[in-house]
Amino acid sequence: MIYLQIFLAFFIPGILGYGGGPASIPLVEQEVVQNYEWMDSQEFAEVLALGNALPGPIATKMAGFIGFEVGGVFGSVVAVTATVMPSLMLMVFLAGLLYRLKGTKKFETLTTLIRPVIAILLGIIAYDFFSNAFADSGSLHTIILIVASFLMLTKFNVHPALVIIFGLVYGAFLL
Repeated sequence: MIYLQIFLAFFIPGILGYGGGPASIPLVEQEVVQNYEWMDSQEFAEVLALGNALPGPIATKMAGFIGFEVGGVFGSVVAVTATVMPSLMLMVFLAGLLYRLKGTKKFETLTTLIRPVIAILLGIIAYDFFSNAFADSGSLHTIILIVASFLMLTKFNVHPALVIIFGLVYGAFLL
């Protein structure tokens, strides 16, 4: 019975928590602290702080920890599975829908309409990135990184992962 409770405690916030992990945190707290009383508010706050300190998605880290505390290793597996299952089910449904529409006029129209939107969104992200880089790192460092990255990628055919590592090392030593 405990594993069903763990599953429901994380599956329901996964369905209702539109906006990802941060949006589902209050819903998880409601289930874990109020409904099932597996921990008090202070303990939940400590789990949340620990989850924020570690890299990766917050919802799955919290699910793994709380599931382990309540039901051991299998409880952790159940909690993480319940957390990712709503998104996984939606992705499988949408992939199936897109697969059925592939090759139809509706799909081609949808693809044609989405491309400019994606280009605009990428442009906005690039503008925000560069404006923040100029403000935070200074124009000289930003220009050096842009030119060096461009040359490494185009003229010297350096793998993009190595260009990213170069940027990290540059920032670590000079910024």
